[in-house]
Amino acid sequence: MERRDVRREENRRMFWTALAMVLMAATARAQVSLATLVDLAQQKSTSVRLAQADIQKADASLAQVFNAYIPNFSIGSTVGYSYGFPTGQPSVGNATMQSLVLSFSQRQYIKAGRAAQVAANLRLKDAREEVALEVSAAYIELDTVKQELDAVAQQESLAARMVEIETQRTGAGVDPSSDLLQAQLTAAQTRLKRFRLEARSATLARQLSTLTGLPADSVVPQHASIPEIPAITVDESHKVLPSVEASQKLAQSKQLEARGDDLAWRRPQIAFGAIYNYDSNKLNNYSTFYKNFTPNNLSFGLQITVPFFDFSLRAKARATAAEALRATVEAEEAQNQDDINITTLSGSLRELNAQAEIADLQQKIAGQQLKSVLAQMELGSGSPSEAGAAQKVSPQTEQQARIDERQKFLDSLDASLDLSKARLNLIRALGHMQDWLDELRTPSPVPGPWSLVPCPLPLAPGPPAPSKSPE
Repeated sequence: MERRDVRREENRRMFWTALAMVLMAATARAQVSLATLVDLAQQKSTSVRLAQADIQKADASLAQVFNAYIPNFSIGSTVGYSYGFPTGQPSVGNATMQSLVLSFSQRQYIKAGRAAQVAANLRLKDAREEVALEVSAAYIELDTVKQELDAVAQQESLAARMVEIETQRTGAGVDPSSDLLQAQLTAAQTRLKRFRLEARSATLARQLSTLTGLPADSVVPQHASIPEIPAITVDESHKVLPSVEASQKLAQSKQLEARGDDLAWRRPQIAFGAIYNYDSNKLNNYSTFYKNFTPNNLSFGLQITVPFFDFSLRAKARATAAEALRATVEAEEAQNQDDINITTLSGSLRELNAQAEIADLQQKIAGQQLKSVLAQMELGSGSPSEAGAAQKVSPQTEQQARIDERQKFLDSLDASLDLSKARLNLIRALGHMQDWLDELRTPSPVPGPWSLVPCPLPLAPGPPAPSKSPE
C-alpha cells in the first residue's frame, strides 16, 4: 500500500510538472520558481533515473529469492522413437512442479534482499537531494547575478557620467588629464565587470537548462520563491545522510548474504517436487519389457539435501564474507567523510558569517558617506576661507561616491551568496535537505523547528537620486 501511495504521488508530481512546462513554454520569459525547477531537475536527472532502476532491480531480486517458496509449474513433451530396450520415457506430455520447503540460507537471502531494497530507496532519496542542492545553489546564484547586473548597470551609467564631466573639466583646464584617464579606467573596469557577470549569468542559465530541460532563455529566477535559508549549526539535531544510511544498509545486506552462503554448506535443505507424465507406447516398445504399462503416471515427494563436502560453497561463503567486510568498511568511511565535511563547513561558515557582516557594514558606511557627500553638495556654498562655510564638493566626487556605494553593495551580495551556499551545504551535510525541500514546496512565514536564524537574500536597493548641482 505504501509503494502504491508513492507511485500515486510520483504520477501527480509528473502531471503538475508537465503542466508547468507547457505553461512556461507559452510564456518563454516568465519567471520560474525554484520549486518548479527542482521538480523538473529531479524528473530529468540521470542519477535519479539510475537510482530508480536500482530500486526496480532490488524489488525483482527480493521477489526472486522470496518466490523460491512458491511452487513453479511447467509443462512439456519428450516424444521420440526408440529401438530395442527403451532408453527413455514414452512421454507425450508431462508437467512438473517444485518449490523450496526449508532452507536456512534462503531466510538470510530474503533478509539481505529487504536490506538491499531499503538501501536502493535511500540512494534514490540521496540522488534527489543532491539534485535539489545543485539546482538551488545555481538558482540562488543566478538570482544574485541578476541583481548584480542591475547594480553594475547603475555603476556603468555613473562611470559614463563621470567620464563626461572629466572630459568637460579637462577641456576647460580645470582638472589634469590624469583625472580623465582615471575616470575612463573606472568606466572600463565597470564594463569588464558587466561582461563577466553576463557570461556567468549565461553559464548558470545553461546549467539550469541542462538540469531541467527548459530552454536557457526561459530560466528567469523569481526572487520571492527562494525561502529564507536557516542558519543551522552543528549543535542542531544531526540526521544520518541518506547516502551514509544506504551504505550501512548495503553492508547489512552483504553480511546477511554472507551468512546465508555460510549456512548453505552447514545446514540441510528440503525441497518439494511433483511430476506427472502421460505416456504412450505407439512409438516405443515399452509393453514388451514392462508388463504393467499405464499411460497416466504421477510421482511426488520431498528432496532432502545434506551437504558434507562442498568446497565450492565454502569458497563462495568466503568470497561473500570478504564483500561484506568491504561494504562495512566503506560505510564507516562514508560516515567519517560526512563528519569531516560537517567540521569543514562549520569552520568556513563562521568565516563567511564574519565576511558577510563586514561587507554589510562597509555597504552601510558607503551609504552614509554618499549621503554626506550629497549633503555637502547641497550646503556647500561660499568660499572655504569663510568661517563656517562648508567645503564645496565637485561633481566627479559625487559620481565616485555613488560608484563606491554600488561596489560595496556588490561585495555585500557576493558575501551573502557565499554564505547562502555554505548554509545549504551544511543543511545537506546535517541531513536536513528534505526539510529544505518541504519548505520550498510549502513556503511558510514561520520557520520550522529545524531552523534557527533566517538568512534572507537581499534585494538590490537603488542608489540615491543624483543631485542637479552645477559642474
